[in-house]
Amino acid sequence: MAFPPVLLLLLLTVAHRASSEPEALPRGCGWGLVRPYTLLCDLDSIWGVAVESVAAGGVLAAILLALVLLCRLRHISEGEKRSGVGPILLLLLGILGLFGLSFAYLIEQDESLCLLRRALWGLLFALCFSCLLVQGVRLRRLGRERRSPGGCALTGLALGLSAVQGIIAAEWLLLTVLREGKAACQYLPLDFALACSYVLALLLAALTAASLALCGKTRQWRCNAIWLLVTCLMSLLLWVAWVGFYLYGNNWLGRSPEWDDPALAIALVAQGWLLLIFHAIPESHVCLRPPPQPTAPDYFDTSQNSTRMRETSFDDDTPLSHRQFVENQGYGYNDENTAGLRSGGGAGQHSSNTGARPSAPFRSNVYQPTEMTMILNGGAVPSAPPTYTGRQLW
Repeated sequence: MAFPPVLLLLLLTVAHRASSEPEALPRGCGWGLVRPYTLLCDLDSIWGVAVESVAAGGVLAAILLALVLLCRLRHISEGEKRSGVGPILLLLLGILGLFGLSFAYLIEQDESLCLLRRALWGLLFALCFSCLLVQGVRLRRLGRERRSPGGCALTGLALGLSAVQGIIAAEWLLLTVLREGKAACQYLPLDFALACSYVLALLLAALTAASLALCGKTRQWRCNAIWLLVTCLMSLLLWVAWVGFYLYGNNWLGRSPEWDDPALAIALVAQGWLLLIFHAIPESHVCLRPPPQPTAPDYFDTSQNSTRMRETSFDDDTPLSHRQFVENQGYGYNDENTAGLRSGGGAGQHSSNTGARPSAPFRSNVYQPTEMTMILNGGAVPSAPPTYTGRQLW
């Protein structure tokens, strides 16, 4: 809500400076932009235009992804996926801060702008790396116990971890600016790097948590852990690159004061896109993906594995040898009944009418299993049980 007034105030300031201080504009600045905003349009310093374009694209992508998550939040029914939405939204807020802070390095330095840079640099990075750390803790719990802490608890933990860096940055500013009376823009690069040591500790902790999440028992969340591990590794490499160039590369090339701001601005934009592509987008895709629908097993499908059929049997306590060879006396005759049928009847129990109709000798002496016997045998036709005494007359 505060963005339109700030934009209006910036436009009024630019218009006032353009009317009061007419000066030659750099090539590409034809819209009335004057110093200290000429890096936004100066084609001779092309790095400013490139950083501005890439940062603006990242802002749009992060806002669209956050809106999609908020609109589809009620359709996420699984608790394991729903717990990861809060850290993702907080990470997107940190990514927006990184892209927005990069514009501060496209404006010439003054006292208030240097205070903003020094205060928000470590805080925004700490917020992003805290979200990565709590995601690693969440995936670790899901891999071991198949349940995750609540989304509010994870978000509160990330905010608490990032608040520590805010306290460190505030103390650094109080000691250097107010107590010692130094200008906010006058600081050593080594002091700036040491003030971000807690941020580097958070990144290493997130890398450790992502490595431990790969050792879980559940394979369902292993892909998320791999994406998180890749994000932490690439972030660590990026931090080693920009810190080394900021501390030693500029001095070695003889570009120490001029290339400090470009190095920091490029590091902000690169880190924002890295977090967006390798973590925020894959994690959001997993959260928004619908759960798989359970399919009922087809017991009469003979192509299914017999092991699956045995797992769905109703009598698991009965031995397998007894369950496979269930004898059904209704489909067979013993030798005496067969002999009686051949002789056409007789005295005794064979001459009495028992209600059973005599069938053909061919069908009466073939073992015919029931449907339940075929189900318990995995769909295959079982052999005759050992107690079956029928004879094949053909």
